[in-house]
Amino acid sequence: MPSLAAKTNDAAERRPFSLAARAALTTGLVLAAFLGAIGWTLSRTYAASERNKLQDHLHDNVISYITGTDVRRDGKPLMPDTPPDPMFSRPGSGLYAVVLGDNFQWESSSALGRDFSFLHQLEPGQSQFVGPVDTELGRLYYYSFGVALDVDSPGRAPVRLTFTVAQTEDELEGNNAVYRRSLVGWLATLGVMLIVLQLMLLYWSLTPLRKVSSDMSRVERGDTDHLDSQYPVELTGLTERINAFIDSEREQRGRYRNTLADLAHSLKTPLAVIRSQLESSGDIPVTARLPVLDQVRRMDELVAYQLARAATSGGQTFASAVPIAGHAEDLVQSLEKVYAAKNVLCEFDIEDGAAFYGEQGDLLELMGNLLENAFKWAGHHVLLVVKALPQGARQRPGLLMSVEDDGPGIDEDKIEKVLQRGVRGDERVQGHGIGLSIVQDIVRAYKGELTVDRSAEFGGARFSVVLPAN
Repeated sequence: MPSLAAKTNDAAERRPFSLAARAALTTGLVLAAFLGAIGWTLSRTYAASERNKLQDHLHDNVISYITGTDVRRDGKPLMPDTPPDPMFSRPGSGLYAVVLGDNFQWESSSALGRDFSFLHQLEPGQSQFVGPVDTELGRLYYYSFGVALDVDSPGRAPVRLTFTVAQTEDELEGNNAVYRRSLVGWLATLGVMLIVLQLMLLYWSLTPLRKVSSDMSRVERGDTDHLDSQYPVELTGLTERINAFIDSEREQRGRYRNTLADLAHSLKTPLAVIRSQLESSGDIPVTARLPVLDQVRRMDELVAYQLARAATSGGQTFASAVPIAGHAEDLVQSLEKVYAAKNVLCEFDIEDGAAFYGEQGDLLELMGNLLENAFKWAGHHVLLVVKALPQGARQRPGLLMSVEDDGPGIDEDKIEKVLQRGVRGDERVQGHGIGLSIVQDIVRAYKGELTVDRSAEFGGARFSVVLPAN
């Protein structure tokens, strides 16, 4: 039994994801990858835009310095008194201006005392935007532009200067960080909204499948005969084939049982004729007839037993619920007439709504044999107990049926032989063994369990049958 439980647990652990879980997981992964790609693209685009804005800003400051610079008659540049941005006047502000010439170097107030040895002169008309570069001032972006300024003096060559404006990356990275945080927040919000919307769409889209599953459970429980709801066109072919399969299974079982009934009739009639001829024949001595009659009687019993075994339907996927109370009353009334001389009182403890999910014939064979044994060996009391067992979310309930009597009971050392697997008609224990092989076959066919013990209330035998939920 522990090994069976372990196998059941392993099967439950290996159960694949549901369609909804698969779709939700796949959608979540695709959505995360898609939003991640969008976020990365927008972040890179914004960073490039900020870099271009920084380049334009540095270029505009360079142009401002160039337009504000004059050259004296002796060729010495005169830098503007007022910088284009007040930050050039604050030491360590992060915005620096440097002008390089052949024998000339000028630095803004913010750049005084700083090392700009990494800068070099450019040819007139040449420009350069570089960054970020690691310097003692931190990581910098700088824009350089080479010019040749004319000197208002005849015969003097133009003055070649390279104007450079540099700025730390703090402002640029700060703007990028703010944008990335905002972008992540909005994309996360959008992602959650899309996932919720997708789950709602999945729930709505899978409603027909849940309806099919619910209707199948109703068919299994015997509440209805077919899948009779309206389904989308994609599921119509499936549900029609399921209904056809249900009809085919029931029709096949009916044909099988009818064929067995015909076979039983065809075999019993010749046996009855042979038996009648032997009993009425005066030409054959009695000593010769008795062994043949005994063998014919045994053949008749074996045929009936084997046909009863073959006719057992067993657990069915699409079985109707057979109410037990009415059939129990009919059986007991018949047995009370047969055993009227014993004046047996049969009490019922049948739970309301208790039903048998299978063929009605199987129920009558099962309950009839148990009750007949009890009536035969009871003193005056028989008790029939029927209760429904707990069921799962979609399962049909199980069944507990027990029959007790106040007869002599069965000794413990004989119980194992009574329940011995494969006991045949001529090997049954006298008394309580009658019909027990058929009972055991029916119980096994429905994956149930039969136990025999002593009745705590009456002191006789108690036969208990447990059919599991399915």
